[in-house]
Amino acid sequence: MKRTQIQITDKQYSYLKKISSEKNISLAEVVREAISSYSSSVAIIDYDSKIKDALSLIGKYKSGKKDISIKHDDYIEKELEEENKSDK
Repeated sequence: MKRTQIQITDKQYSYLKKISSEKNISLAEVVREAISSYSSSVAIIDYDSKIKDALSLIGKYKSGKKDISIKHDDYIEKELEEENKSDK
């Protein structure tokens, strides 16, 4: 583990102390849990990974349509209209 110092507001400190007391764990453990929770809920993906993931989709799925790259908006609009009709 790395040792670090942070500055927080009085209100944040009071909140962390309350949680630490309720859970009977150290203030540092509360901060570690908060960071773990935050990092798992926020996608932190670097740009290169995003590009790699996007490129990996090319040619992966087949629509059976020859003009999908040109008329994709038309096809999506048609599907959404049909979906809205079936919801009524």
